[in-house]
Order: sequence, then C-alpha cells, then structure tokens
Amino acid sequence: MRALVVTAVAAEADSVVTGLTPHPDAFGPEPRTLPGGYLVARRDLPGIAFDVLVGGVGPAAAAAGTATALAVGSYALVVSAGIGGGFQPAAPPGSLVVADAIVAADLGAETPDGFLDVGALGFGHSVHLPPAELAARAAEATGALLAPVLTVSTVTGSAARTAELAARHPMAGAEAMEGFGVAEAAAAHGLPVLEIRAVSNAVGPRDRAAWRIGDALAALADGFRALGPVLANWGERHEHR
Repeated sequence: MRALVVTAVAAEADSVVTGLTPHPDAFGPEPRTLPGGYLVARRDLPGIAFDVLVGGVGPAAAAAGTATALAVGSYALVVSAGIGGGFQPAAPPGSLVVADAIVAADLGAETPDGFLDVGALGFGHSVHLPPAELAARAAEATGALLAPVLTVSTVTGSAARTAELAARHPMAGAEAMEGFGVAEAAAAHGLPVLEIRAVSNAVGPRDRAAWRIGDALAALADGFRALGPVLANWGERHEHR
C-alpha cells in the first residue's frame, strides 16, 4: 500500500517524516520534486510506503498540491496532516485530533439569517467523511480525540468567531486550513482521506505567547509513529476485499 501525506509547510512534513523513520540514524531517499516545485519525501514501513508532500497553506494550495501528486503517482489513501487550533476544553494544546468529518466551515454565504454553507446554497457539499473504522482506529492508536475538523481560510482570532463556529459545529475538535482542499482532490481521484491535527493553540482570541508549536510538532511525530502500523493493517485488509 502507498499513502500520500499532505502537510502545509516543511516543519510539519519534517515531523511526519520523523515519526515514520524507525531509527533516529536511518536515512531515507532524497526528497524528489514534482511538477510545480512540490517537494515529496518518501518513507517505507512494513506493509506501507508513505510519500510526504509539502502542499502549501490554505485549502486552494492544498488541493492543487494534492491533485498534482495524485496525477503522477498511484496511491490507496490520502492523509491531511499538520498542526491546528483546538476547541476547548476538548482538544488542549499538545493533544491530537483525528477527523471523523472534514468540514469546510467558511465556504458559503452570509445572510441576514446567518451562514449558509455551499450545500444549503445548492452548489455542492461542505463535508467529507473519512472511513469510519479507519478514523476510529487511528484515534485509538494515537490517543487522539475523534471529532470533526473544520477547514477555514481565515484562522479564528476572536471570541465572537469562536462562539459562532462552536454554535454551528458544536462537536468540532479542531480547525486548520487545508483538510477540505486535500479531501476534495482525493475525492476527485476516488480515494479515501484521513485528517490528523496536532493542537498548537486554543481556538479563540489570538495570543501568540500561548502557542505551543514545538509541542504540537512533537505530538505530530509521535502520532505518525503510532499511525504507521494502523494504516498498514487497514491497507492490507482493504486490498483483499
């Protein structure tokens, strides 16, 4: 089985690669460059190979990078991974969230009666659902919260926006900027998608002094250290169905 892992920035990709490297002194092949300049690192584990792509920040960049990789490679699964904000108190900084739904939380229209997503507007859909069994097993193996992850184009930075999102998505565990874009590209190729987020900060008023990016990147590496065997097992059973 071969899986594509898509991150926004190099620091996230480095954490994923660290988690997928069995021994600290092990070296994988040199990263390769895809059309468009996208960098991809490869790591092989028993039963599964991972390509780790730096796709760019935001849903549009993530969709473009993912689609590029899927056009030139053959994969069985796509994973959106990185750091993000956690909804309190369910997802404190340093914890992990695995998505049971990937939601485009600000794709739609404002109306006098409130927000309407693109589905309500009749222009498509705003939710992708990862395979339920895979998401549950991934959350169990990594100690993550299993909850919806919201994709936003503008990161939340106020109490008012936090309250608005929480009211519309009361079960949400985290927000980030790429998951829905990755999921759209995966769906276009008929592939399942998973999303895992390491929480670097609380969703709420912007407070850079409270960010724990280092802890989140370390948690992301630990998460992928536990996730590799789960995905390999899922891929083996999936291929024999």
